[in-house]
Amino acid sequence: MSEEPNTNYQKVTDRIVEELQAIVGERYVIYGDADALEAYSHDETGGKQWAHPPEVAVRPETTEQIAAIMKLANRERIPVTPRGAGSGLSGGAVPIYGGIVLLSDRMNRILEIDTDNLMITVEPAVITSEINEQVEPLRLFYAGYPMSMETCSIGGNVAENAGGGKAIKYGVTSRYVLGLEVVTPTGDIVQLGGKLIKDVTGYNLVQLMVGSEGTLGIFTKITLKLLPLPQAQVDLLCLFSSPEQAIGAVTTIITACGIIPTAVEFIDRQSFEASCKYLNETLPYQDAGAMLLITLDGHSPDQVQNDYEAVGEKCMELGATEVYVADNPTTSERIWRIRRNIPEAYNLITQRQSGEDIVVPPASIPQLVAKIRRLAEKYDVLIPTYGHAGDGNLHSRLVSKPEWSDEYWNELLPRLQTELYQLTAQLGGRISGEHGIGHKRKKYLAHVVSQEYITMLRAIKRALDPNNILNPGKIFDMEPSSTESIT
Repeated sequence: MSEEPNTNYQKVTDRIVEELQAIVGERYVIYGDADALEAYSHDETGGKQWAHPPEVAVRPETTEQIAAIMKLANRERIPVTPRGAGSGLSGGAVPIYGGIVLLSDRMNRILEIDTDNLMITVEPAVITSEINEQVEPLRLFYAGYPMSMETCSIGGNVAENAGGGKAIKYGVTSRYVLGLEVVTPTGDIVQLGGKLIKDVTGYNLVQLMVGSEGTLGIFTKITLKLLPLPQAQVDLLCLFSSPEQAIGAVTTIITACGIIPTAVEFIDRQSFEASCKYLNETLPYQDAGAMLLITLDGHSPDQVQNDYEAVGEKCMELGATEVYVADNPTTSERIWRIRRNIPEAYNLITQRQSGEDIVVPPASIPQLVAKIRRLAEKYDVLIPTYGHAGDGNLHSRLVSKPEWSDEYWNELLPRLQTELYQLTAQLGGRISGEHGIGHKRKKYLAHVVSQEYITMLRAIKRALDPNNILNPGKIFDMEPSSTESIT
């Protein structure tokens, strides 16, 4: 772990543990068990360099217990790291200064399904897929889900402002968060927003909290907007000869057809092939250089059929060599399973890799793909690329060749990341579209935003967390450091 300990923080003592036990109960405090605490030392970010164990893990069940924990932590100046399902990809739930990991797993109830207002109120540890399982019989759905909805929790989704494949049509998490109950870093309980579609009563603090990565508050209740469930859905797998041809077709498909797809996923051949091998899948991709996975949904089967026929014909006009139609849940799942398992496929190939989450204006995606290919050629490195072409968010994985040593890879990776982020910034992009900054990308933040912007972030953090105890060391450092200057 490269972070230097912050000497302003106090260590967790036996006395502190006793106070925590008095708040939540002895059985819900994990202390003095290195093996048990190791599970909370990392998230899904690859690389041991991002891990750090907590001194104690606490499992509260109520908002009041969390408030009491935060008041104790403030009094004693002990860092607190909120943690949901631990499925993040930026080190955001890693306790890099030790202290307390605050687990939300016991707060996993769906509190209310309000069909009159088309809203649902949940606790933060509810698994995101469970929301749709509960509301589907009511012909409703929650549209702001990410790709990993079966493993992630809604509290983490809100903290990261998670996105996913359907963002081009339905948007990301922030569009659906209407109300929050929040415990502040100083232990106050605050209600933000509510069951209101329109609300301009003061600053929009709900949206300030969404995407704050657990640095400004801990969510204990979340009210989400629901939508009527589409009556029909079809997926198209469109094969193209080259990545440039596939990615170049995206904007034209939308503008020429006048149809907003539910999802437009770009998958280069490296990524598709790796996932097919991982799943022992046999889809005929061998002659394709890249693919578009396009989802269309709507209020009737006839409307969706008209839409997918128009989109499929346009893809063929733009050079697609084949368009496969998946018009039932079984075939749709077969295709989407390949897309979802690309990260797992590369995790199996090597641990020397870095999953990136860059985003540019959607019309700049073809230029971004071309720049990434040139970067891969420059360093003779593997950079498989896939992601949400319709909203400009691509996942490029920087992958070491098997014959390279750890030493060489550890030297090369920061150079690759820096150049990737810089070329992204040249296109008006940012270094994260949905996974967050955390502490993995923190030192690169100044490549894409101004120092004035970072100063504003620090001012907000100081105002709400004067002792800097809530998830410290994430997104930015509280004091300027040399890593925040572009050289």
